[in-house]
Amino acid sequence: RFTDSPTLIAGLAFVVMLPWVLFALPAGALADRLDRRRLMLVANAVRAVTLGALAAALAADAGSIWLLYAAAACLGTAETLYDTAAQSILPQLVPRDRLSRANGRLFAAEITANEFVGPPLGGVLVLAGAVTAFATPAGLWAVAVGVLLLVPGPFRLARAERTSLRADVVEGLRFLAGHRLLRTLAGMVGTFNFASNAAWAVLVLYAVGPDSAVGLSEPGFGALLATSAAGMLTGSLVAERVERWLGRGRALHAATVACVLLTAGPALSSNAVLIGTAFFLSGTGSGVWNVVTVSLRQRVTPDRLLGRLNSCYRLFAWGSRPFGALAGGLLAQAFGLRAVFVVMTVLALSMVPVALRITDERMAAAERAAV
Repeated sequence: RFTDSPTLIAGLAFVVMLPWVLFALPAGALADRLDRRRLMLVANAVRAVTLGALAAALAADAGSIWLLYAAAACLGTAETLYDTAAQSILPQLVPRDRLSRANGRLFAAEITANEFVGPPLGGVLVLAGAVTAFATPAGLWAVAVGVLLLVPGPFRLARAERTSLRADVVEGLRFLAGHRLLRTLAGMVGTFNFASNAAWAVLVLYAVGPDSAVGLSEPGFGALLATSAAGMLTGSLVAERVERWLGRGRALHAATVACVLLTAGPALSSNAVLIGTAFFLSGTGSGVWNVVTVSLRQRVTPDRLLGRLNSCYRLFAWGSRPFGALAGGLLAQAFGLRAVFVVMTVLALSMVPVALRITDERMAAAERAAV
């Protein structure tokens, strides 16, 4: 409606993600300084007001591409604050021995909303008109504000002394750099996200169209992507049981091997069923990995540092994504589409021996040291 430029449209996605690079570390410091629930309330209020104002502007025929950019920047910044505070507040709500169950249920709810409810609902809302498409999520975020208001209790941590925001950020970075186990996990998730985003960047070219390797239609491609989401949902729901059956160390080992299948599937086969199976297993491993590692870092990080640790960790996890997508495009241009999946499979496989060094004993020792 406002532009036909692919560059400007793609730039919206970039602007939404940019705050994770610019503001992730300050967001973590704020989550450790301020009441975490209030920070979440402010972030959701900003989301609701931003989309409400955008809907009003569209209704008044005053919208523009630059207004969309401004809204994207506000929403991305609010997401940075909300997600950091939300992941940091959980240990204040849930006993340490129940964090795996709580994280599993939270991830399951998030995946269900983002992957299975959100896209079809978004399509219906777009058909209803741009104003409705923006006004509806504004109303849903207003509801989220109301639900958060029902959560009782203060969630601001006591501070022994006054410090600058810069000093707080530096302390968080030093904690991650000095904690060998968390540093290893952060490097692993950054590597996996680099590899997976390189694969996602070219997957549509590899899979869609009669001249592609897989030959899927657009609806078929959507179904292929849904297999990964279904796997993540499954992994999130069973992660606690997998921890009990295998132990956390073996659960992480199995999850690491499963995650490699995301790139190995297309590297080894052009059969849609086999690739979909690989995506499902990879998604399941990713769900287990998220529950185990997020619960672990919540247990081994002091509450006063948890916001900063989460933001530093997210900087590794999210910061590698655009570079992975760029690498995927460059590799495909130089060596062909399948080469992307082969190279990224080798990169992902390099994380398997690293994972094998993470054992139940190492995780238990880190938890004892934290206590």
